[in-house]
Amino acid sequence: MLASASPRRLDLLRQIGLEPDRVEPADIDETPQRDETPRRLALRLAVGKAAAVAPHAPGCFVLGADTVVSVGRRVLPKAEDEAQARQCLELLSGRAHRVMTAIAVIAPDGRQALRLSESRLHFKRLSAAEIDAYVASGEWAGKAGGYGMQGAAGAFVMNLQGSYSGVVGLPLYETWTLLAGLGCLAS
Repeated sequence: MLASASPRRLDLLRQIGLEPDRVEPADIDETPQRDETPRRLALRLAVGKAAAVAPHAPGCFVLGADTVVSVGRRVLPKAEDEAQARQCLELLSGRAHRVMTAIAVIAPDGRQALRLSESRLHFKRLSAAEIDAYVASGEWAGKAGGYGMQGAAGAFVMNLQGSYSGVVGLPLYETWTLLAGLGCLAS
């Protein structure tokens, strides 16, 4: 079972031949806690999502994930409006940032496994026209950091060190190894 509403995560699972029996988004508070680092936030939310859904899925493997975009210790929001998307893009313009995607798997017997994929990206300096066009596209909606690398914003990325699929929302290598390690897949 996938404890996520993200269509990108579902697409990524399908890309490696995995089709969840069910998709049930977890309803948890995603507000960062005081002094919580971006890494700890991603890990806490991934575990929280899996744990929130696991009681509704006895006998199932439950996969929870969360993606956090940060500049230093500053966590960027999942853009909810054009102003937020614009602020994120202006902050990322010409700068390096990190994208952390944590995944948590809870097995039917209660065993848990957790991994974090951390990638470093560097955006080109964005012109006002580029920001305007991207904001007008609407691609930013609901995406951590106000952009989706798998879309038009991929043209903004000068350098990526890490996992492309992790930046999109689900690090496939880590996901596969966690599921195999817990006995969900043939390893």
